[in-house]
Amino acid sequence: MKLFKYGTEDYYDNAMRDYPVALRIFYYVVIAILFAFSKLMWRWNVENAEQLIARGKTGSVIICNHTSMAEVVALVTHVVRTGRRVRPIMKSEFNKNPIIKWFFARVGGIPVDRGTADMKALRRAQHALQRGEDVLIYPEGTRIRTDDQPVVVHGGFALMAQMAKAEIAPMAVCGFRDITPAGKHLMRPMKTWMRAGERLSLDDAPEGMSRRDRTQWFEDEAIRRMYAVRDELRVEHPGRR
Repeated sequence: MKLFKYGTEDYYDNAMRDYPVALRIFYYVVIAILFAFSKLMWRWNVENAEQLIARGKTGSVIICNHTSMAEVVALVTHVVRTGRRVRPIMKSEFNKNPIIKWFFARVGGIPVDRGTADMKALRRAQHALQRGEDVLIYPEGTRIRTDDQPVVVHGGFALMAQMAKAEIAPMAVCGFRDITPAGKHLMRPMKTWMRAGERLSLDDAPEGMSRRDRTQWFEDEAIRRMYAVRDELRVEHPGRR
């Protein structure tokens, strides 16, 4: 399809490798710029990065704690620079803004209606994973700005991985919350950290579980590993969030 004949739904439903050539060139130029900018500003590095690489033909469901939009930029650019394609799961509320809707569709975003059984989003993610694309999801659903902020973990990522027979790659970030002080809007240069935890598959669940219990174990264990890595980073870098 030509660039201007490719509709929004086409971006959600087709492989990123099949996007119009002009758009793919634009995408990689933007990724290169954002990679250089984020590296200079926040001096991040992904520790244990090999854990993010899928071991089979399917992609990985990457889950991470969420404190800032800056970490999205850092993580997406890292994954793309390893030669993989990654599709962030985004809340459908973003589509109310036509500019954001235009942009997110073209960088591989998949919108999901939070709080509902959004089977269309799950199927899109399943098909992306089966094509070998990674899916990035923040189970906390929104940026966590303070330690006393209520957190509701959204577990659809486990079902997503189960449907695609994909592994989950848990990871965590530290320090990104600090780059935008409370009451401020401008990000400041500051060292940050990112670390991948041990990836897991549904086959790792204890034997004898029912299908539903195995899915619940899959979700709980992935979240446990995500927060374990986050807590490790916080201990190693006291006072940083």
